[in-house]
Amino acid sequence: MSIIDFCARRAAAMPDATAPDGSEVRLLCTTARGSMALFTLAPGMVSRAVAHRSVEEIWYVARGRGRMWRCDAAREEIIELGPGLSLAIPAGTSFQLRTDGEEAIEAVGVTMPPWPGMDEAYAVEGIWPATV
Repeated sequence: MSIIDFCARRAAAMPDATAPDGSEVRLLCTTARGSMALFTLAPGMVSRAVAHRSVEEIWYVARGRGRMWRCDAAREEIIELGPGLSLAIPAGTSFQLRTDGEEAIEAVGVTMPPWPGMDEAYAVEGIWPATV
């Protein structure tokens, strides 16, 4: 019988890291199968465009408004972001985030499998000039 850790973690007041796209990261719980973080992009900012080698993500927008560009070999779209929206970023999908308005975007993201490190993401050509 294996012991499973119970995780409970509050988002830190200050970022734990900066994501490869330039957004702030506050680490939340991690298990053997996935990890969770709170991502924040300040008002008026545009992230760097990136793609992930092996992980997929599911995001839930908690506050703020903006847009996300997603592109893979079969399709491309820009989706309007706002509180209550969830969206998926499949592995290998290029994506870029921008805030619109006076409020930061905050999104809870779940990464499956757990985030392996900064080498997981690689830069791609985006559609907006990055400001971070």
